[in-house]
Amino acid sequence: MKIIALEEHFVVPELMDAWHDGPDATEEDSALERARRVQRALLDTGEQRIADMDDQGVDVQVLSLTSPGVQNLPAPDAVSLARQANDALADVVAGHPDRFQGFAAIPTPDPAAAAAELERAVATLGFPGALINGRTGDLSMDSRVFDDLYGVAERLGAPLYLHPQAPTAPVRDAYYSGFGDLDFILSSPAIGWHYETGMQFLRMAIGGVFDRHPGMQVVLGHWGELVLFYLDRAQPVLEQAGLHLQRPLSEVVRENVWVTGSGILSERYYRWACEVVGADRIMTATDYPYIDNSGGAARTFVEGLPATEADRTAAASGNWERLTGRRAGQSSPNA
Repeated sequence: MKIIALEEHFVVPELMDAWHDGPDATEEDSALERARRVQRALLDTGEQRIADMDDQGVDVQVLSLTSPGVQNLPAPDAVSLARQANDALADVVAGHPDRFQGFAAIPTPDPAAAAAELERAVATLGFPGALINGRTGDLSMDSRVFDDLYGVAERLGAPLYLHPQAPTAPVRDAYYSGFGDLDFILSSPAIGWHYETGMQFLRMAIGGVFDRHPGMQVVLGHWGELVLFYLDRAQPVLEQAGLHLQRPLSEVVRENVWVTGSGILSERYYRWACEVVGADRIMTATDYPYIDNSGGAARTFVEGLPATEADRTAAASGNWERLTGRRAGQSSPNA
């Protein structure tokens, strides 16, 4: 069984410098400073990473810039660093094409450049899709300034992985402060990231992004970033309040969303995701290097899923290969 893991992070030194030198240092920066092992793993795209993959039981990593990527940089820096990171990643993939694929970094602070870079990354560099770390500064992903970007993603059949970043400072202060060293953990990996990303997806749906781009496909990690678990509540309440979409919210989720576990090895969450989106839209991720899937844990989990052998193979790699085999003029990913 070939296992392809989708939420696997790296960083380039130039981007780390930009985070440290920027006017708005992020919580992610201090976390990296406190975790030298993670920092070394993020910078490594060679032998040690491949050895770690072998230890996990992962055959292929789809690499992406770690959060917050280029989403919160000044526009000129975001454009230049995204191109630089994508060129560097293309070289990494070319060096080990049997072990690595790449999600493009997208300079959303410059929406026109973001659309152009996605086009270049897919059409020229050969990336299957892109990863975006949520909102851009204070601008949410439902903004119409991103319509050209979403149009390119839809036309090229390039899925967009919607990845967490830390909530804005006012949200962190209001909801996640007062616990000392736990403030960052509570606002980010414990729960804050997942509310943040789930809200970005809901804003996209409520804002009509999938009405305007019905063929665009997005990937939600962490078993759906809480959206799947509250869909039965959110849809009727929003509709009763006057939400009118071309398709019901539940249909958008079933037809435009793919799900990974992001290294959370939960059979219960897998079963729930199957109920909501179907086994043909679930894929694998380990959230390397942030979550420990060592000792073959990643492979053991996929091979032991409470599913048919066909569904386990689909989650391991088949669904990703079907999704990324889709291009303009080809069949729907539902086929």
